[in-house]
Amino acid sequence: MAVRQITEYPEEVLGLVGQPVTEFDKDLEALCSDMFDTMYAANGVGLAAPQIGLNLRLFVMDCEGIKLIAANPEIVGVEGEQTGSEGCLSVGKVPAVVQRPMKARLRAQDLNGEWFEQEAEGYAARCFLHETDHCDGRLFIDHLPRLRRQMVIKRFQKEKRRS
Repeated sequence: MAVRQITEYPEEVLGLVGQPVTEFDKDLEALCSDMFDTMYAANGVGLAAPQIGLNLRLFVMDCEGIKLIAANPEIVGVEGEQTGSEGCLSVGKVPAVVQRPMKARLRAQDLNGEWFEQEAEGYAARCFLHETDHCDGRLFIDHLPRLRRQMVIKRFQKEKRRS
């Protein structure tokens, strides 16, 4: 299909709670195909609709053997704790250490509008949480202490000026 432009911080759409997906049709299928193409082209493991400028509760991911489309995602359970490096295509992949749950259970709708639940742990759980955060108008940097968040933003802006 097509590679779309990735929306970067501080674009307004990245801070908005996404609108629910209500139409499960060929247009949604084409959009998800574009999202996968965009994610793969950027060497990402997940991509949410706000990251391509669309205020929708929708994400795609292909991480640690879990490839899925999640419309209207919600995290319905978490367990444990992990700390690890996390980056974001909308923040120039500038990494920071973020604390997240070790396990996460996702509830969402597929391309046909059918509800499903999927559990993941480790890096894939981190992806569920990160992409669902995008649908809720949050970025991974929102989980950082203020000083560390400012450092990531400054580094992102500096690298952006260089390119």
